[in-house]
Amino acid sequence: MQIFKTPNFDFIRWRWHALALSALIIGAGVFLITTRGLQKGVDFEGGTVVILKFQEMPDFNRIAGALGGDAVVQQYGPSENRDVLIRVKRVGEESGGNLSNEADRVINTLKTANVGAFDDKPVKTTIVGPVVGEQLRRQGIWATVLAMGGILVYIALRFQFSFAVGAVVATLHDLLVCLAFLAFFRYDMTLNVVAGLLTITGYSVNDTIVVFDRVRENMRGMRRDNLTHIVNTAVNQTLSRTVITAGTTALSVLALYLFGGEVLEGFAFTMLVGIISGTYSTVFIASALAIILQGRKPLKGQIAGASAPTTPAAAATGSTRPSKRSKVS
Repeated sequence: MQIFKTPNFDFIRWRWHALALSALIIGAGVFLITTRGLQKGVDFEGGTVVILKFQEMPDFNRIAGALGGDAVVQQYGPSENRDVLIRVKRVGEESGGNLSNEADRVINTLKTANVGAFDDKPVKTTIVGPVVGEQLRRQGIWATVLAMGGILVYIALRFQFSFAVGAVVATLHDLLVCLAFLAFFRYDMTLNVVAGLLTITGYSVNDTIVVFDRVRENMRGMRRDNLTHIVNTAVNQTLSRTVITAGTTALSVLALYLFGGEVLEGFAFTMLVGIISGTYSTVFIASALAIILQGRKPLKGQIAGASAPTTPAAAATGSTRPSKRSKVS
C-alpha cells in the first residue's frame, strides 16, 4: 500500500534543525530529572501500595497528612469506582512478615484518622522491599546497556560502523526523549515503563534498519551519488511503510492508554511517545548522524568522488540522469 506515490521530500536538509530540537527536549528533560528527580514507582524505590475502595471519594490531602509526608495518594481507575491508590515508602529491615504488616499499618492509620469509610479488605496490595527494588533497578540498567551493545555490533557487521553509531545514538535519543516526557508529565518509573522503554528500543532499531537496508540496495544503482542523496532517496522510498507502521501501532497503543486502566497507563504513554520519537529519529537523527560520521568517505562498493544528482526529482526516483531542462557540462 502506497500512501505517497512519488514522495520527493528533502528530509536531510532539516537534519540540523532536528538535532537542535532533540537537544532542546532532552536538555529540558535532563534539567527536570536533575533538579526534581524522576518519580520512581514501588518496583524501584521499595515500599507498599494499597488500593482501597471508599464509599465516597475522600480528601487526598487528609490521607497523605495522616500517613506522613512521603505518602503518595491518587485516584485509581474511573472516579465512579471510588478506588484510591496509596503508596508509602518502606523504611527498616526487610525481614519476615514485617513487609506485609506495612499494609495493615496503613489501613489502621487511616481508620484512626477517620479519613472516610472504606472496605476493610483492600482491592489490591503490592509490597516490594528496598533490596528487591535495588536489584530490579540494576537489572534494568544492564538490560538496556547490553541491548545497545548488541545493536551496535549487529549493525556494524551488517552495514557500516557509521550507520551502527547512528542507529545506537538514535535509539538512545528515543530513550532520553521518553524519559524527558515521563519527567514532564510526572509518571512513575515502574517495571511496566521499563518494558515500554525496551520495546521502543527494538521498534526504533527495526525502523532504522529498514531505511539502512534500502540504502544498501540503492548502492547497486547509485554508486556515483553521494551518501546524502542515497539516504534521502531511501527515506522517501520507505516513507509509506514508515507512516503505515507507526500509525497502526500508535492506534493500538492509544487504545491501551485510553481503556487499559491505571496499570497500563504508564506503559502505553511510554509507547506513544516512543513511537513518535522513533519515527522521527529514523527519518532525521539516525540518517543525519550516519551522513555526518561518514563525511566524504565513500561507502563500501561506492565509487570515490561521488556527487549528488543534478535535479531534486532524482531524490525520489533514485535516478542519476539529469532532466531534459538540465545542462550537462
